[in-house]
Amino acid sequence: MTSPNSSPTEGTLSRSIIVIALLGAVIGGVGAPLITSAALGLNVPLEVAQWTLTITLFTGAVTAPVLGRLGAGRQRRATVLIALGLVALGGLLTAVPAHFAVLIIGRGLQGLGLGVTPLLMSIARDHLSASRAESTIATVSVASTVGIGVAYPLMGFVDEAAGLRIAYGLGFLLSLTAFVLAWLALPGSNSRQRVRIDSAGALLLALGILGVLMVVAQPSVWQQPWIGALILIAAIAAFAGWAAVERRTTSPLVDLRLFLTGNVLRANIAMLASAVAMYLLFSLFTRYVQTPANSGYGFGLTGAAAGAALIPFSALGFVAGRATPSLAEKTSARWTFAIHSAAVIAGMAVFAFSPDSLIVVLIAMSLLGFGVGGVSAIMPRLILDGVPKSETSSVLSINQIVRASGFSFGSALAGLLLATATPADSLVPDEFGYTAAGFLAIPLVALSIAVVAIRRRPASR
Repeated sequence: MTSPNSSPTEGTLSRSIIVIALLGAVIGGVGAPLITSAALGLNVPLEVAQWTLTITLFTGAVTAPVLGRLGAGRQRRATVLIALGLVALGGLLTAVPAHFAVLIIGRGLQGLGLGVTPLLMSIARDHLSASRAESTIATVSVASTVGIGVAYPLMGFVDEAAGLRIAYGLGFLLSLTAFVLAWLALPGSNSRQRVRIDSAGALLLALGILGVLMVVAQPSVWQQPWIGALILIAAIAAFAGWAAVERRTTSPLVDLRLFLTGNVLRANIAMLASAVAMYLLFSLFTRYVQTPANSGYGFGLTGAAAGAALIPFSALGFVAGRATPSLAEKTSARWTFAIHSAAVIAGMAVFAFSPDSLIVVLIAMSLLGFGVGGVSAIMPRLILDGVPKSETSSVLSINQIVRASGFSFGSALAGLLLATATPADSLVPDEFGYTAAGFLAIPLVALSIAVVAIRRRPASR
């Protein structure tokens, strides 16, 4: 452990962890703004091009618990470096002119970066003093929000100015920078523990997550309802098998007894509900501003301009993340979560009040960014309350899976609701469809607040 007193070494390590996390978030956000360009440039259907994002979420969700378990032992630094090295390799594959399958492989490798975030938090918890560790972890957690606000306008602009492969090439350079910085700055683990990986559990978890992503992110599987139902049943069976294996093995990916303890379970339920609500609203807002103005609503923003509209979202998210530790000290972690969740609801209310004004919509997106940033920043504190340091990366890895799954479901839910609100003779939904869909976020956010507010009853004497 480092000295509890702050030092230049601590400051350098803290900044390095934050920059690596931010670069990873930007790399993770490379796919979303380039989906349409990939479909047009590589002559594939839009639904197929959607896999340039889905495959990243899948590999990130599958590898997160494996990386988290490796991070609990003495191989943590090597695990981070190998993961970032593979991310860089994936970035290189996306940048070279090749078959669409090579692009998918590259995007899959880039998904490994999503599993690095819990390891960075674990390093901060082990090597920084308590106050600096808490601040660093909060900032790392909110980096995904800032990363979206950076990736969308940056990649949209580069794509429009120089083309799809150059935009992916920029992602490669960013991943290479993250690898070099990690090599120079990250310390080794204090643990001497040898870690074994539960291969059977990892395979079952992968099958379960793949099934869920297919039924959520690929609505076409429901064109034949029995196919969608069969995939969903297979996913549930895989998760059940994974849980059975985890309970019996001596080296589980996740300690389910720890995962099912009160605060960890409640925090993950709250994270799932919040993630669905937040990404539902995010998808609605970003799609609304790009709707052609001749539709009777919307502002017809280009991809780059729509990305620029996310700058307030990102900036307010960063502000919320930096302010969260001090707010939690003045109130409590539960109250801080409730305050930031209320900002999400306020963003929806502002949007519903006057969606025809771009300024009002930007204010709504700013409030949403503030809420997303704050919720992301306080979640590690809620999750890690009472969790042993040795299980930090493992527990946070599962939270990453919950968060990514919630984001995927929120995005798919937005698409489903808007499709339902689209008349048969129109290419765009009715304007009211956006408001009606957005109001579904309110009960989800309310549920997350209620779950977090539950207090454990003290043991009877």
